[in-house]
Amino acid sequence: REAVQSKSERGEQLNDLMKEGKLVPMDVVLDLLKEGMLKKADSTKGFLIDGYPREVEQAIKFERQIAPCNLVLYINANDQTMTDRLLNRGKTSGRVDDNIETIKARLKTFHDATEPVIHYYEQQGKLAAINSELKPEDVFNEVQSVLDKIS
Repeated sequence: REAVQSKSERGEQLNDLMKEGKLVPMDVVLDLLKEGMLKKADSTKGFLIDGYPREVEQAIKFERQIAPCNLVLYINANDQTMTDRLLNRGKTSGRVDDNIETIKARLKTFHDATEPVIHYYEQQGKLAAINSELKPEDVFNEVQSVLDKIS
């Protein structure tokens, strides 16, 4: 999102992809992650990367090119809940990609490309699934409990 907000040529291309609900090319994402992580590497115990990886190939390349993954948090909600939440977010966020057409495309992309990532990490024993249909404080407590185990 920082790259999009920069209004650079790369940022504009990323913004166009996001408006269409498409995934940003893997090499671009890896470059952005690597740049961001290197900037903060000396001042942190680790990284929490939101919404990544979205494809198994991304997971594999990330671990080969950047660092091994210790844990994946899968904060899950059903499609209707996600649609409702994103539409509500769109009312206040000003995000151009929070509309029903884009949300449907993103959910389809999630089911097609990202669900295999969940299974990939589950098979490695690195997945912590959190039900986000619970009350926010219960979701927070579950996430905190999982993160406390690795810190």
